[in-house]
Parts: sequence; structure tokens; C-alpha cells
Amino acid sequence: MPAVRWISVAVLGLLAGLPTLAHAAAFDVDHAAQLWLNTLSGPAKARSDAYFEGGEWLALWNALFSVGICWFLLRIRLLPAVRDGMHRRGWRPWLGVLACALVFIMADSLLSLPWAIYEGYWREKQYGLLNQSLGAWLGDQAIGLALSAVFGSVLLLVIYAVIRKYPKRWWLIGTGVVGLAITFLVLITPVFIVPLFNTSSELPNGPVRERVVAMAKANGVPAEHIYLVDESRQSDRISANVSGIGPTIRISLNDNLLKKTSVAETAAVMGHELGHYVLGHVWRMIVVLTLLMGLLLWLASRIAPALIRYGRESWGVRGLADPASLPVLAGLLSVLSLLATPVTNTLIRVDESEADAFGLDAAREPDGFAATAMKLSAYRKIEPGPLEEMLFFDHPSGKTRVTMAMQWKKDHVPNAVEVVPSPLPDPKTPGSRP
Repeated sequence: MPAVRWISVAVLGLLAGLPTLAHAAAFDVDHAAQLWLNTLSGPAKARSDAYFEGGEWLALWNALFSVGICWFLLRIRLLPAVRDGMHRRGWRPWLGVLACALVFIMADSLLSLPWAIYEGYWREKQYGLLNQSLGAWLGDQAIGLALSAVFGSVLLLVIYAVIRKYPKRWWLIGTGVVGLAITFLVLITPVFIVPLFNTSSELPNGPVRERVVAMAKANGVPAEHIYLVDESRQSDRISANVSGIGPTIRISLNDNLLKKTSVAETAAVMGHELGHYVLGHVWRMIVVLTLLMGLLLWLASRIAPALIRYGRESWGVRGLADPASLPVLAGLLSVLSLLATPVTNTLIRVDESEADAFGLDAAREPDGFAATAMKLSAYRKIEPGPLEEMLFFDHPSGKTRVTMAMQWKKDHVPNAVEVVPSPLPDPKTPGSRP
């Protein structure tokens, strides 16, 4: 009898569990995801698609524009004139390199300004993604130019010193130099670069801070300071990050995220960002980008000398170690970087997908995650084709992310039920494809 009794209890327990199992099985991941995707329709979807697809072409035009500027600077022999002028005045060779680097950076920025205004200001305004006046936008560009002039000229000075000393292996040593430069910039950006553009303050106490601190502590992320950044003065985009390395690591979220999302949505975003830190993505990306840059420098070391020989008479460039060769290297690296875009996009997208999975586990807010993925449709195409996503997306698409969230919900939420979300608002003004 005892054996019969225990068998009866086990059977009854199994039967009691059947409704729950049936309910979980009834949760349709694709249908639940489609409900979220349906929140973007009509003019809003057309505007999102047009903005992103236009950006796909901009990558090509940027490279062609850069090559055109470099060709123009070679034709007018600007840097040979600077080089010869410094030599006549008896300046040290390294000062000649520094002068050529500064002149090239300034000339390139000046010639690029009309295109930069179209791409970075006018087009962003057209799609309602920029809050700045032209004067404020130009002010930020001026700060960026100053930073490029300082860091860029120093980096180029070192690179050309390496080329002169190691003419056959310069690309290998140069890769190490670039890797150190990337690491240095990652280290100083949160503390010294970000404050030049935005003001940061401690995130006020409240439900959002409590959720972020709890998730950070649960995953071993330093959370003594959580910063709120006033990026709304520039745009309406939502964003957050765990930036820096070593002593400069900090958790930050912009004020748009706080204003435009619920606590659940903000937690989902911050869980994703914490994932980048816990999974070591910053260090991995530094290594990967350095190795990729090494490949591009190796290719440049093979191709650039042939280009210089081709244009030696008309360009006035004496060789790769001549700082007047800067336009050759810059134009060539622009083309090689464009060709490498699918590779870099894939590498970044893999990290982002891993952070998505981590964030879902950390925040346990699948619907909040889906909601923020849909809100990103303001500037990211939601439903690309597989090939388009592979080539042009450096983050998983909205459809991929929403589907991942709904699959997580089915796998981890007991008695999961579908959410019927409210439609996203249509754009204020009709967009047009540039």
C-alpha cells in the first residue's frame, strides 16, 4: 500500500503540472515577436528603413570622398611644399613630419567640411535625430578636430619614425603602436574626452539606480558611481555604456534613456551594457581591432610603394618614409577599411549578441528588452534581409533581438503570456530617402 500511495501522489503531481507545461508550450515565440514588430508600421517604418539604407551608401561615399581629397592634396603637392619649406629653414626632420601631419589633418578636415555638414548635421536634422543648432554642432566638430590634431599628429609622428627605422617591418611594429594608441584612448575617454562634449552627474537615487546597482553587484561590476550624461542636448538617441578600463571604468547612461524608457526597459539596456564588461568585450575588441589594423597596414605596406612610384613625378613624394606620402596612406586605408567593413561589423555584432544574452539573464526583462529594441528603430532598420544584416549591421537587427527576447521569455518565464504593445508613434514629418 505505501508503494501504491507514493505512485498515486507522483501521478497526481504530474497531472497537476500538465496545465503549466501546456501553457508554456502554447507561447508562440514567432507570434509574440511579431506583435512587437507590428508596433512599427507605415511612415515610421518607411522612415527607419530610408535612414538606415541611406547610411549604407554613405559608407561608400565617405571612402570615395576621402580618396578624392587625398588625390587633390597629392596633385597640388601641398605636403611636399611643407616638407621642403621646413627643410630650407633647417628644422629637424621630426618637426617636418609633425608639420606635415598637422597640415594634412587640417586640410582634410576643411575640405571635408561641406560633406560633414550634410552627413552629420543636415541629414540628421532631416530625420529628426539632432537637437543642436548648426553653431553648436560646429562647436563640437571644432573640439573633435583639436583632439584629432593633437592625438593624430603624435601617432603619425611615431608611425613615420618606425617606417624610417624599420622600412621592411614597419607595419608589424606600427600595429603595436596602434594597439597602444587604442588602449590609451579607451583608458582616458571617460574621464578626459567625454567631459569636453557633455556634462555628467551622479544618477539620482530611485528605482533605476537601485536596479542598476543590484545588477552590477550581482555580476561583480564596480558601481560606486553611476553617471547620467546630458546627451539630449545633441540628439534624442537612447544609449548607455560601461566604458574605460582599469581605474577609469564607469557606468553611464544618457538622459534620453532615463526620460524615454520604463524602469524595466532601462534595466534591460543596462544589463546588456554590464555584459560587455563582465564578458571582457573591451579588451577583446582592442585585440581584434589591433590585429585587423595590422592586416590593413600590411596590405598598405605592399600597395603604397607601387602607388608612390606611379605618381612620383607629379606628386613629389619621395617614398613611403616621406611624410608627404600621408595622402597615399590615408586614401589607401580608407578603401581597405571600407572593404573590411563586413568583417568589423560581424566582429562587433557577435559581441553585441553575447551582451544581449547576458543582459536578458541579468535583468530578466524580456519585454523591456523588446521594447527598447523597437525604440531603436528611429535609426536602425528593424527587419533587414539576412545578407543585409551580415554586411551592414554592427548590432543585431531589431527583429533578431526581439525574437531572442521572446525565446528567452518562453524558456525562462513560467506561464509566459504574450504582450500586445502599443504602436510606436509615427514620425512628426515624412522622411525621404537621401
